Amino acid sequence: MTNKTHREQFYLDDIQVGQKFGSDSHTLDEAQIKAFAAQFDPQPFHLDAEAASGWHTASITMRLLVTSGAPMAGGVIGAGCEISWPIPTRPGDTLSVESEIQKIAASRSRPERGIVTILSKTHNQRGEVVQLMTAKLVVFRRPVVGISSK
Repeated sequence: MTNKTHREQFYLDDIQVGQKFGSDSHTLDEAQIKAFAAQFDPQPFHLDAEAASGWHTASITMRLLVTSGAPMAGGVIGAGCEISWPIPTRPGDTLSVESEIQKIAASRSRPERGIVTILSKTHNQRGEVVQLMTAKLVVFRRPVVGISSK
């Protein structure tokens, strides 16, 4: 697995199917769960802080991916995803993300980029999967240096 603290930027040409990336972790507390729910997902079953909103889990996952996960050059640019929450996230849970490259497809119409399918599993401190996300990301090729446009 790629070192989660190493922030080298990866281009389309640098990654391969099966490559894994890990993230740092984030611990949830009741105040975070209630604040997120009150502002973004005010359903009664989230406002009591028994379980975090799946969208809260997705937001934490996104932050972990961007700040310490798969370091794609140009950012984590989504082109679509499928997401599920097998079990709820609860106060006191410490979340981390492990991502694995599933598929790489160079663009035929845009040669400077491609689409990478990546499976990201968000785990709690017990190793239980609290979120599964299969995302298609736009990933750029390494810029060609030293070529003149004359």
